Amino acid sequence: MPSSQAGLTVTDAGVGRTTLPAFATGPVAAVAAVLAAVQLALAGRYGFHRDELYFLVAGDHPAAGYIDQPPLTPLLARASTELFGDTLVGLRAVAILAYVAIVFVVALIARELGADRRAQTVAAVCGAVSSIVLVIGHMVSTATFDMLIWLLVSWFVLRLLRTGDGRWYLPIGAAVGVGMQNKYLILLLVFGLLASVLIVGPRRALVTPWLAAGVGIALLLALPNLWWQVVHGWPQLTVAGGISSKDGLENRLLFVPLQLVYVSPPFVPILVAGLLRLWRAPELRWARAFAVAYPLLAVVVLAIGGKPYYVLPLLIVILAAGAEPAVRWAHTARRRTILAAVIAVSALVNAVATLPLLPPSVVGVVNAMNKEQGEQVGWPTLVQTVSTVWQRIPADQRDRAVIFTQNYGEAGAIDKFGPDYGLPPAHSGHMSYADWGPPADSSDGPVILVHYPSNRAMVRYFRGCSPVARVDNGYGLENDEQGTVVQLCSGTAGSWSSVWASLRHYY
Repeated sequence: MPSSQAGLTVTDAGVGRTTLPAFATGPVAAVAAVLAAVQLALAGRYGFHRDELYFLVAGDHPAAGYIDQPPLTPLLARASTELFGDTLVGLRAVAILAYVAIVFVVALIARELGADRRAQTVAAVCGAVSSIVLVIGHMVSTATFDMLIWLLVSWFVLRLLRTGDGRWYLPIGAAVGVGMQNKYLILLLVFGLLASVLIVGPRRALVTPWLAAGVGIALLLALPNLWWQVVHGWPQLTVAGGISSKDGLENRLLFVPLQLVYVSPPFVPILVAGLLRLWRAPELRWARAFAVAYPLLAVVVLAIGGKPYYVLPLLIVILAAGAEPAVRWAHTARRRTILAAVIAVSALVNAVATLPLLPPSVVGVVNAMNKEQGEQVGWPTLVQTVSTVWQRIPADQRDRAVIFTQNYGEAGAIDKFGPDYGLPPAHSGHMSYADWGPPADSSDGPVILVHYPSNRAMVRYFRGCSPVARVDNGYGLENDEQGTVVQLCSGTAGSWSSVWASLRHYY
Protein backbone atom coordinates (compact mmCIF):
# COMPACT_ATOMS: atom_id res chain seq x y z
CA MET A 1 0.00 0.00 0.00
CA PRO A 2 1.19 3.55 -0.66
CA SER A 3 2.33 5.77 2.22
CA SER A 4 2.60 9.54 2.16
CA GLN A 5 4.23 12.42 4.03
CA ALA A 6 4.83 16.11 3.26
CA GLY A 7 3.15 15.93 -0.13
CA LEU A 8 5.06 12.88 -1.43
CA THR A 9 3.53 9.52 -2.10
CA VAL A 10 5.58 6.35 -2.24
CA THR A 11 4.01 3.59 -4.23
CA ASP A 12 4.90 -0.09 -3.88
CA ALA A 13 7.32 0.51 -6.75
CA GLY A 14 9.04 3.15 -4.65
CA VAL A 15 8.36 6.24 -6.75
CA GLY A 16 6.54 9.32 -5.48
CA ARG A 17 4.11 10.73 -8.04
CA THR A 18 1.91 13.26 -6.28
CA THR A 19 2.26 16.99 -6.40
CA LEU A 20 4.99 18.64 -4.36
CA PRO A 21 4.55 21.26 -1.64
CA ALA A 22 4.24 24.84 -2.86
CA PHE A 23 7.56 26.51 -3.55
CA ALA A 24 8.55 29.23 -1.06
CA THR A 25 9.19 31.77 -3.81
CA GLY A 26 8.92 34.90 -1.68
CA PRO A 27 11.02 33.79 1.32
CA VAL A 28 13.70 32.18 -0.86
CA ALA A 29 13.88 35.25 -3.08
CA ALA A 30 14.23 37.43 0.02
CA VAL A 31 17.09 35.24 1.31
CA ALA A 32 18.82 35.39 -2.06
CA ALA A 33 18.34 39.15 -2.39
CA VAL A 34 19.69 39.98 1.08
CA LEU A 35 22.74 37.77 0.79
CA ALA A 36 23.43 38.84 -2.80
CA ALA A 37 23.37 42.45 -1.59
CA VAL A 38 25.98 41.53 1.05
CA GLN A 39 28.13 39.85 -1.60
CA LEU A 40 27.83 42.87 -3.88
CA ALA A 41 28.73 45.31 -1.10
CA LEU A 42 31.89 43.32 -0.30
CA ALA A 43 32.87 42.36 -3.84
CA GLY A 44 35.49 45.09 -4.24
CA ARG A 45 36.86 45.27 -0.70
CA TYR A 46 40.22 43.46 -0.97
CA GLY A 47 41.27 42.75 -4.53
CA PHE A 48 41.48 40.18 -7.31
CA HIS A 49 42.25 36.57 -6.48
CA ARG A 50 45.16 35.03 -8.40
CA ASP A 51 42.79 32.73 -10.30
CA GLU A 52 40.61 35.67 -11.30
CA LEU A 53 43.62 37.46 -12.75
CA TYR A 54 44.36 34.32 -14.75
CA PHE A 55 40.76 34.01 -15.95
CA LEU A 56 40.81 37.59 -17.21
CA VAL A 57 43.83 36.89 -19.40
CA ALA A 58 42.50 33.50 -20.49
CA GLY A 59 39.24 35.17 -21.49
CA ASP A 60 41.26 37.41 -23.81
CA HIS A 61 42.67 34.24 -25.41
CA PRO A 62 39.40 32.41 -26.21
CA ALA A 63 39.91 28.76 -27.01
CA ALA A 64 38.12 25.42 -26.84
CA GLY A 65 40.25 24.53 -23.86
CA TYR A 66 43.21 25.43 -21.69
CA ILE A 67 45.98 23.38 -20.13
CA ASP A 68 44.32 23.22 -16.73
CA GLN A 69 40.63 23.73 -17.45
CA PRO A 70 37.84 23.77 -20.02
CA PRO A 71 36.81 27.19 -21.33
CA LEU A 72 33.57 28.03 -19.49
CA THR A 73 34.89 29.99 -16.49
CA PRO A 74 37.30 32.24 -18.49
CA LEU A 75 34.55 32.94 -21.00
CA LEU A 76 32.06 33.79 -18.25
CA ALA A 77 34.69 36.06 -16.66
CA ARG A 78 35.09 37.89 -19.93
CA ALA A 79 31.33 38.12 -20.46
CA SER A 80 30.88 39.52 -16.95
CA THR A 81 33.42 42.31 -17.47
CA GLU A 82 31.94 43.08 -20.88
CA LEU A 83 28.44 43.38 -19.42
CA PHE A 84 29.13 44.89 -16.00
CA GLY A 85 32.43 46.71 -16.44
CA ASP A 86 36.12 45.87 -16.39
CA THR A 87 36.37 46.18 -12.63
CA LEU A 88 36.58 43.80 -9.70
CA VAL A 89 32.87 44.22 -8.99
CA GLY A 90 32.05 43.83 -12.68
CA LEU A 91 33.99 40.58 -12.83
CA ARG A 92 32.35 39.18 -9.72
CA ALA A 93 28.82 40.00 -10.84
CA VAL A 94 28.64 36.62 -12.59
CA ALA A 95 29.68 34.85 -9.37
CA ILE A 96 26.95 36.67 -7.44
CA LEU A 97 24.38 35.63 -10.06
CA ALA A 98 25.54 32.02 -9.71
CA TYR A 99 25.28 32.40 -5.92
CA VAL A 100 21.64 33.49 -6.24
CA ALA A 101 20.92 30.53 -8.51
CA ILE A 102 22.52 28.17 -5.96
CA VAL A 103 20.22 29.49 -3.21
CA PHE A 104 17.15 28.77 -5.34
CA VAL A 105 18.34 25.32 -6.42
CA VAL A 106 19.06 24.29 -2.81
CA ALA A 107 15.48 25.26 -1.90
CA LEU A 108 14.15 23.35 -4.94
CA ILE A 109 16.10 20.27 -3.86
CA ALA A 110 14.57 20.51 -0.39
CA ARG A 111 11.11 20.84 -1.97
CA GLU A 112 11.79 17.81 -4.19
CA LEU A 113 12.45 15.88 -0.99
CA GLY A 114 9.08 16.91 0.46
CA ALA A 115 10.05 20.02 2.45
CA ASP A 116 7.31 22.55 3.07
CA ARG A 117 7.80 26.29 2.63
CA ARG A 118 9.42 26.76 6.05
CA ALA A 119 11.86 23.92 5.53
CA GLN A 120 12.66 25.16 2.03
CA THR A 121 13.54 28.54 3.49
CA VAL A 122 15.72 26.96 6.16
CA ALA A 123 17.49 24.91 3.48
CA ALA A 124 18.08 28.04 1.38
CA VAL A 125 19.50 29.96 4.35
CA CYS A 126 21.73 27.10 5.52
CA GLY A 127 23.05 26.51 2.03
CA ALA A 128 23.63 30.21 1.40
CA VAL A 129 25.59 30.83 4.62
CA SER A 130 27.70 27.66 4.47
CA SER A 131 31.40 28.48 4.15
CA ILE A 132 31.91 26.93 0.74
CA VAL A 133 28.90 28.65 -0.85
CA LEU A 134 29.81 32.03 0.64
CA VAL A 135 33.37 31.88 -0.65
CA ILE A 136 32.50 30.74 -4.17
CA GLY A 137 29.76 33.37 -4.33
CA HIS A 138 32.31 36.04 -3.45
CA MET A 139 34.75 35.43 -6.29
CA VAL A 140 34.91 33.90 -9.74
CA SER A 141 36.27 30.36 -9.67
CA THR A 142 35.68 27.10 -11.48
CA ALA A 143 34.21 25.84 -8.19
CA THR A 144 31.54 28.56 -8.35
CA PHE A 145 29.93 27.14 -11.46
CA ASP A 146 30.81 23.56 -10.57
CA MET A 147 28.73 23.87 -7.39
CA LEU A 148 25.77 25.24 -9.34
CA ILE A 149 25.97 22.54 -11.99
CA TRP A 150 26.34 19.68 -9.47
CA LEU A 151 23.28 20.97 -7.61
CA LEU A 152 21.30 21.33 -10.85
CA VAL A 153 22.17 17.78 -11.90
CA SER A 154 21.24 16.54 -8.42
CA TRP A 155 17.88 18.29 -8.61
CA PHE A 156 17.16 16.87 -12.08
CA VAL A 157 18.18 13.36 -10.95
CA LEU A 158 15.88 13.63 -7.93
CA ARG A 159 13.01 14.55 -10.24
CA LEU A 160 13.88 11.62 -12.49
CA LEU A 161 13.97 9.16 -9.60
CA ARG A 162 10.81 10.53 -7.97
CA THR A 163 8.66 10.61 -11.10
CA GLY A 164 10.19 7.80 -13.14
CA ASP A 165 9.93 10.11 -16.18
CA GLY A 166 12.93 9.31 -18.41
CA ARG A 167 12.64 12.64 -20.21
CA TRP A 168 14.54 14.18 -17.29
CA TYR A 169 17.66 12.63 -18.83
CA LEU A 170 17.57 15.43 -21.39
CA PRO A 171 18.20 18.30 -18.92
CA ILE A 172 20.54 16.01 -16.98
CA GLY A 173 22.58 15.46 -20.12
CA ALA A 174 22.56 19.15 -20.97
CA ALA A 175 23.73 20.10 -17.47
CA VAL A 176 26.46 17.46 -17.50
CA GLY A 177 27.63 18.62 -20.94
CA VAL A 178 27.85 22.23 -19.80
CA GLY A 179 29.53 21.06 -16.61
CA MET A 180 32.22 19.31 -18.64
CA GLN A 181 32.97 22.64 -20.26
CA ASN A 182 33.79 23.91 -16.77
CA LYS A 183 35.37 21.02 -14.83
CA TYR A 184 35.54 17.32 -15.53
CA LEU A 185 34.67 16.76 -11.87
CA ILE A 186 31.03 16.56 -12.96
CA LEU A 187 31.88 13.05 -14.20
CA LEU A 188 32.62 12.16 -10.58
CA LEU A 189 29.01 12.99 -9.72
CA VAL A 190 27.75 10.99 -12.70
CA PHE A 191 29.78 7.98 -11.58
CA GLY A 192 28.67 8.33 -7.95
CA LEU A 193 24.97 8.58 -8.72
CA LEU A 194 25.06 5.84 -11.35
CA ALA A 195 26.88 3.45 -9.02
CA SER A 196 24.56 4.33 -6.14
CA VAL A 197 21.41 3.74 -8.19
CA LEU A 198 22.83 0.37 -9.26
CA ILE A 199 23.50 -0.48 -5.60
CA VAL A 200 20.27 0.68 -3.94
CA GLY A 201 17.91 1.56 -6.81
CA PRO A 202 15.56 2.40 -8.26
CA ARG A 203 17.39 0.55 -11.08
CA ARG A 204 14.45 0.78 -13.45
CA ALA A 205 15.31 4.46 -13.86
CA LEU A 206 18.24 3.27 -15.99
CA VAL A 207 16.04 1.22 -18.33
CA THR A 208 14.86 3.84 -20.80
CA PRO A 209 15.93 5.07 -24.23
CA TRP A 210 16.00 8.59 -22.82
CA LEU A 211 19.24 7.68 -21.02
CA ALA A 212 21.05 7.29 -24.35
CA ALA A 213 19.61 10.60 -25.51
CA GLY A 214 20.91 12.32 -22.39
CA VAL A 215 24.37 10.80 -22.86
CA GLY A 216 24.35 11.99 -26.47
CA ILE A 217 23.49 15.55 -25.46
CA ALA A 218 26.25 15.56 -22.84
CA LEU A 219 28.86 14.30 -25.30
CA LEU A 220 27.75 16.74 -27.99
CA LEU A 221 28.08 19.72 -25.65
CA ALA A 222 31.40 18.51 -24.27
CA LEU A 223 32.87 17.55 -27.65
CA PRO A 224 34.79 20.78 -28.45
CA ASN A 225 36.83 20.60 -25.25
CA LEU A 226 37.20 16.82 -25.41
CA TRP A 227 38.66 17.18 -28.90
CA TRP A 228 40.97 19.96 -27.70
CA GLN A 229 42.23 17.70 -24.92
CA VAL A 230 42.82 14.84 -27.37
CA VAL A 231 44.76 17.07 -29.77
CA HIS A 232 46.91 18.46 -26.94
CA GLY A 233 47.60 15.09 -25.30
CA TRP A 234 45.18 15.38 -22.34
CA PRO A 235 47.16 17.95 -20.33
CA GLN A 236 44.47 18.04 -17.64
CA LEU A 237 45.51 14.52 -16.64
CA THR A 238 49.01 15.88 -16.08
CA VAL A 239 47.62 18.72 -13.97
CA ALA A 240 45.47 16.29 -11.95
CA GLY A 241 48.50 14.08 -11.39
CA GLY A 242 50.42 17.09 -10.11
CA ILE A 243 47.66 17.90 -7.61
CA SER A 244 47.66 14.35 -6.29
CA SER A 245 51.45 14.00 -6.05
CA LYS A 246 52.09 17.43 -4.50
CA ASP A 247 49.10 17.86 -2.19
CA GLY A 248 47.69 14.33 -1.97
CA LEU A 249 48.83 13.59 1.58
CA GLU A 250 47.67 16.96 2.91
CA ASN A 251 44.34 16.60 1.10
CA ARG A 252 43.78 13.19 2.69
CA LEU A 253 44.66 14.35 6.19
CA LEU A 254 42.39 17.40 5.96
CA PHE A 255 39.52 15.77 4.09
CA VAL A 256 37.23 14.90 7.01
CA PRO A 257 37.71 18.05 9.12
CA LEU A 258 37.35 20.30 6.09
CA GLN A 259 34.06 18.63 5.14
CA LEU A 260 32.64 20.12 8.33
CA VAL A 261 34.49 23.44 8.15
CA TYR A 262 33.47 24.04 4.53
CA VAL A 263 29.80 23.71 5.49
CA SER A 264 29.68 24.72 9.17
CA PRO A 265 30.31 22.63 12.31
CA PRO A 266 27.04 23.76 13.96
CA PHE A 267 25.18 22.31 10.96
CA VAL A 268 26.40 18.78 11.75
CA PRO A 269 23.06 17.75 13.38
CA ILE A 270 21.21 18.92 10.27
CA LEU A 271 23.63 16.99 8.06
CA VAL A 272 23.21 13.84 10.15
CA ALA A 273 19.43 14.23 10.06
CA GLY A 274 19.54 14.68 6.30
CA LEU A 275 21.71 11.63 5.71
CA LEU A 276 19.55 9.45 7.95
CA ARG A 277 16.38 10.76 6.34
CA LEU A 278 17.65 9.96 2.85
CA TRP A 279 18.60 6.45 3.98
CA ARG A 280 15.74 5.55 6.30
CA ALA A 281 12.61 7.51 5.42
CA PRO A 282 10.14 5.19 3.63
CA GLU A 283 8.69 8.11 1.70
CA LEU A 284 12.15 8.87 0.28
CA ARG A 285 13.42 5.41 -0.53
CA TRP A 286 13.53 6.46 -4.20
CA ALA A 287 16.19 9.05 -3.17
CA ARG A 288 18.33 6.62 -1.15
CA ALA A 289 21.06 6.74 -3.83
CA PHE A 290 22.08 10.17 -2.57
CA ALA A 291 22.77 8.75 0.88
CA VAL A 292 25.18 6.30 -0.77
CA ALA A 293 26.72 8.64 -3.35
CA TYR A 294 28.31 11.04 -0.87
CA PRO A 295 30.29 8.49 1.20
CA LEU A 296 31.14 6.57 -1.97
CA LEU A 297 32.64 9.64 -3.65
CA ALA A 298 34.34 10.68 -0.41
CA VAL A 299 36.22 7.38 -0.47
CA VAL A 300 37.13 7.89 -4.14
CA VAL A 301 38.46 11.40 -3.53
CA LEU A 302 40.44 10.20 -0.52
CA ALA A 303 41.95 7.43 -2.63
CA ILE A 304 43.09 9.74 -5.43
CA GLY A 305 44.25 12.52 -3.10
CA GLY A 306 41.77 15.02 -4.52
CA LYS A 307 40.90 18.29 -2.86
CA PRO A 308 38.38 18.17 0.00
CA TYR A 309 35.92 20.50 -1.70
CA TYR A 310 35.41 18.15 -4.66
CA VAL A 311 32.35 16.40 -3.16
CA LEU A 312 30.90 19.28 -1.16
CA PRO A 313 27.93 19.87 -3.49
CA LEU A 314 26.55 16.50 -2.42
CA LEU A 315 26.97 17.55 1.20
CA ILE A 316 24.81 20.60 0.40
CA VAL A 317 22.16 18.21 -0.98
CA ILE A 318 22.27 16.30 2.31
CA LEU A 319 21.99 19.62 4.18
CA ALA A 320 18.86 20.41 2.15
CA ALA A 321 17.45 17.00 3.05
CA GLY A 322 18.02 17.76 6.74
CA ALA A 323 16.03 21.00 6.68
CA GLU A 324 12.68 19.24 6.97
CA PRO A 325 13.54 17.24 10.14
CA ALA A 326 15.23 20.36 11.56
CA VAL A 327 11.99 22.31 11.19
CA ARG A 328 9.98 19.44 12.65
CA TRP A 329 12.35 19.33 15.63
CA ALA A 330 11.92 23.08 16.15
CA HIS A 331 8.21 22.79 16.96
CA THR A 332 8.41 24.85 20.16
CA ALA A 333 9.41 28.48 20.64
CA ARG A 334 12.52 27.45 22.57
CA ARG A 335 13.68 25.06 19.87
CA ARG A 336 12.95 27.58 17.14
CA THR A 337 15.18 30.01 19.00
CA ILE A 338 17.95 27.39 19.18
CA LEU A 339 17.68 26.65 15.46
CA ALA A 340 17.75 30.37 14.61
CA ALA A 341 20.77 30.86 16.87
CA VAL A 342 22.64 27.97 15.23
CA ILE A 343 22.04 29.46 11.80
CA ALA A 344 22.94 32.99 12.94
CA VAL A 345 26.19 31.89 14.61
CA SER A 346 27.15 29.84 11.57
CA ALA A 347 26.41 32.75 9.26
CA LEU A 348 28.53 35.16 11.33
CA VAL A 349 31.52 32.84 11.74
CA ASN A 350 31.44 31.72 8.13
CA ALA A 351 31.14 35.27 6.85
CA VAL A 352 34.20 36.40 8.83
CA ALA A 353 36.17 33.38 7.58
CA THR A 354 35.21 33.69 3.92
CA LEU A 355 34.30 37.29 3.13
CA PRO A 356 36.49 40.41 3.28
CA LEU A 357 35.04 41.73 6.53
CA LEU A 358 38.30 42.05 8.51
CA PRO A 359 40.93 44.71 7.86
CA PRO A 360 43.66 43.31 5.56
CA SER A 361 46.18 43.66 8.39
CA VAL A 362 44.44 40.93 10.42
CA VAL A 363 43.39 38.58 7.60
CA GLY A 364 46.08 36.21 8.84
CA VAL A 365 43.68 35.28 11.67
CA VAL A 366 41.47 33.39 9.20
CA ASN A 367 44.01 32.73 6.46
CA ALA A 368 44.94 29.32 7.88
CA MET A 369 41.35 28.14 7.39
CA ASN A 370 40.63 30.01 4.16
CA LYS A 371 43.79 30.97 2.30
CA GLU A 372 41.67 32.42 -0.51
CA GLN A 373 41.24 35.52 1.65
CA GLY A 374 44.97 36.19 1.66
CA GLU A 375 45.26 35.49 -2.05
CA GLN A 376 43.21 38.63 -2.70
CA VAL A 377 45.68 40.95 -0.96
CA GLY A 378 48.86 42.53 -2.30
CA TRP A 379 48.76 42.20 -6.08
CA PRO A 380 49.04 45.93 -6.88
CA THR A 381 51.99 46.12 -4.49
CA LEU A 382 53.70 43.24 -6.30
CA VAL A 383 53.31 45.06 -9.61
CA GLN A 384 54.58 48.29 -8.09
CA THR A 385 57.67 46.43 -6.86
CA VAL A 386 58.27 45.02 -10.35
CA SER A 387 57.92 48.51 -11.81
CA THR A 388 60.71 49.85 -9.59
CA VAL A 389 63.00 47.17 -11.01
CA TRP A 390 61.83 47.95 -14.54
CA GLN A 391 62.94 51.54 -14.05
CA ARG A 392 66.47 50.27 -13.45
CA ILE A 393 66.67 48.98 -17.01
CA PRO A 394 68.18 51.61 -19.34
CA ALA A 395 65.51 53.18 -21.52
CA ASP A 396 67.23 52.12 -24.74
CA GLN A 397 67.08 48.44 -23.64
CA ARG A 398 63.47 48.25 -22.55
CA ASP A 399 62.08 47.44 -25.98
CA ARG A 400 64.09 44.17 -25.84
CA ALA A 401 63.43 43.46 -22.13
CA VAL A 402 61.07 40.78 -20.81
CA ILE A 403 59.20 40.22 -17.54
CA PHE A 404 59.01 36.51 -16.71
CA THR A 405 57.09 35.15 -13.72
CA GLN A 406 56.89 31.83 -11.93
CA ASN A 407 53.10 31.60 -11.88
CA TYR A 408 49.98 32.81 -13.60
CA GLY A 409 48.91 34.95 -10.63
CA GLU A 410 52.03 37.10 -10.85
CA ALA A 411 51.76 37.32 -14.64
CA GLY A 412 48.04 38.11 -14.48
CA ALA A 413 48.63 40.88 -11.93
CA ILE A 414 51.29 42.47 -14.16
CA ASP A 415 48.98 42.23 -17.18
CA LYS A 416 46.15 43.83 -15.18
CA PHE A 417 47.98 46.60 -13.31
CA GLY A 418 51.21 46.89 -15.28
CA PRO A 419 49.98 49.28 -17.99
CA ASP A 420 49.54 51.96 -15.29
CA TYR A 421 53.30 51.72 -14.69
CA GLY A 422 54.31 51.44 -18.34
CA LEU A 423 55.10 47.73 -18.03
CA PRO A 424 54.87 45.35 -20.99
CA PRO A 425 52.75 42.18 -20.82
CA ALA A 426 54.26 39.45 -18.67
CA HIS A 427 55.32 36.00 -19.78
CA SER A 428 55.23 32.79 -17.78
CA GLY A 429 55.70 29.07 -18.31
CA HIS A 430 52.85 28.26 -15.92
CA MET A 431 49.72 26.50 -17.20
CA SER A 432 48.24 28.11 -20.33
CA TYR A 433 50.52 31.13 -20.06
CA ALA A 434 53.13 28.85 -21.64
CA ASP A 435 50.89 28.61 -24.73
CA TRP A 436 50.69 32.40 -25.01
CA GLY A 437 54.49 32.78 -25.19
CA PRO A 438 57.38 32.66 -25.71
CA PRO A 439 58.75 36.14 -26.23
CA ALA A 440 60.31 36.73 -29.64
CA ASP A 441 63.94 35.70 -29.90
CA SER A 442 64.65 39.33 -30.74
CA SER A 443 63.71 40.13 -27.11
CA ASP A 444 67.31 39.44 -26.10
CA GLY A 445 67.67 42.23 -23.55
CA PRO A 446 67.41 42.20 -19.76
CA VAL A 447 64.95 39.89 -18.03
CA ILE A 448 63.05 40.58 -14.82
CA LEU A 449 62.38 37.32 -12.97
CA VAL A 450 59.56 37.12 -10.43
CA HIS A 451 59.54 33.94 -8.35
CA TYR A 452 59.18 32.39 -4.91
CA PRO A 453 62.37 32.37 -2.82
CA SER A 454 62.33 28.56 -2.77
CA ASN A 455 62.41 28.33 -6.57
CA ARG A 456 66.10 28.27 -7.43
CA ALA A 457 65.80 26.00 -10.46
CA MET A 458 64.30 28.64 -12.75
CA VAL A 459 67.35 30.90 -12.53
CA ARG A 460 69.61 28.44 -14.37
CA TYR A 461 67.92 29.34 -17.64
CA PHE A 462 69.01 32.95 -17.28
CA ARG A 463 72.37 34.68 -16.93
CA GLY A 464 73.72 37.55 -14.92
CA CYS A 465 70.92 37.44 -12.35
CA SER A 466 70.91 39.27 -9.06
CA PRO A 467 68.03 39.75 -6.60
CA VAL A 468 67.15 43.41 -6.33
CA ALA A 469 63.77 43.47 -4.54
CA ARG A 470 61.33 41.47 -2.45
CA VAL A 471 57.58 41.83 -2.41
CA ASP A 472 56.03 43.14 0.80
CA ASN A 473 52.25 43.43 0.75
CA GLY A 474 52.42 46.09 3.45
CA TYR A 475 50.16 44.23 5.86
CA GLY A 476 52.57 41.62 7.19
CA LEU A 477 50.23 39.00 5.73
CA GLU A 478 51.92 35.67 5.07
CA ASN A 479 50.24 34.79 1.80
CA ASP A 480 51.87 32.96 -1.10
CA GLU A 481 53.41 36.09 -2.62
CA GLN A 482 54.80 37.65 0.54
CA GLY A 483 58.57 37.71 0.14
CA THR A 484 58.49 36.93 -3.58
CA VAL A 485 61.89 37.67 -5.12
CA VAL A 486 62.36 40.02 -8.06
CA GLN A 487 65.65 39.48 -9.89
CA LEU A 488 67.24 41.46 -12.70
CA CYS A 489 69.09 39.32 -15.24
CA SER A 490 71.17 40.35 -18.23
CA GLY A 491 69.42 37.83 -20.49
CA THR A 492 68.54 34.19 -21.13
CA ALA A 493 70.99 31.29 -21.22
CA GLY A 494 69.87 30.66 -24.81
CA SER A 495 67.23 32.00 -27.17
CA TRP A 496 63.70 32.15 -25.81
CA SER A 497 62.58 29.52 -28.32
CA SER A 498 65.32 27.12 -27.18
CA VAL A 499 64.61 27.39 -23.44
CA TRP A 500 60.82 27.76 -23.54
CA ALA A 501 60.01 24.05 -23.31
CA SER A 502 62.15 23.81 -20.16
CA LEU A 503 60.35 26.77 -18.61
CA ARG A 504 56.88 25.23 -19.03
CA HIS A 505 55.37 23.76 -15.88
CA TYR A 506 51.92 22.62 -14.86
CA TYR A 507 51.13 22.39 -11.17
